[in-house]
Amino acid sequence: MLRIGLLLLILPLVVMMGSYFIELSAVNACLSAGGSYDYFNGVCDQSLTHAYSPFMERNPLLVNGGMLLSVLGLFLCLAGLYTRAR
Repeated sequence: MLRIGLLLLILPLVVMMGSYFIELSAVNACLSAGGSYDYFNGVCDQSLTHAYSPFMERNPLLVNGGMLLSVLGLFLCLAGLYTRAR
């Protein structure tokens, strides 16, 4: 139970941070090239300016689901540490 809890505690956060930093890298590359990044379509435009949209607003299932899985993993870790090892 402890191993599953640790996996559920860490893995969703790594996936969320990985997808966020991949998108951040694309945004920085676009802005360095002098373009404007369209957050909803994930493309770099040269002629238009686009409004900023938070990561949570674009990926609510990823963020909320990841946090729920992490909380479940935390409770499984606590239960695994609380029970006596056999």
